[in-house]
Amino acid sequence: VQLQAWGGSVQIGGSLRLSCAASGRTLTSYTLGWFLQAPGKEREFVAGITWTGGSTYYADSVKGRFTISRDNAQNTVYLQMNSLKPEDTAVYYCAATQYNPYATRRSDYNYWGQGTQVTVSS
Repeated sequence: VQLQAWGGSVQIGGSLRLSCAASGRTLTSYTLGWFLQAPGKEREFVAGITWTGGSTYYADSVKGRFTISRDNAQNTVYLQMNSLKPEDTAVYYCAATQYNPYATRRSDYNYWGQGTQVTVSS
């Protein structure tokens, strides 16, 4: 599975939607997740969605602001980010795993996108 994500830049309080498209294999049986990595920090979990899309789960820092969703027909996962803050600035990674429906650890995921920069500025 190859994953490719797209991000961008936004002002404080603004919104941005990240997309991650998969190729090489359909993602219908995979749990999908988003992680972020700020400069000098460890990669950390942001959000996850089970393969049916029936369950979503989030890091406390983004609950109520971010929404993960997926379109299995388009083989794509999204992260809608609202009320963005400067501390949301990071490289964001999409990831996939077929082994754990509620994966939150980096080691749970076996496929990763290349990362995309999100910058929140005033």
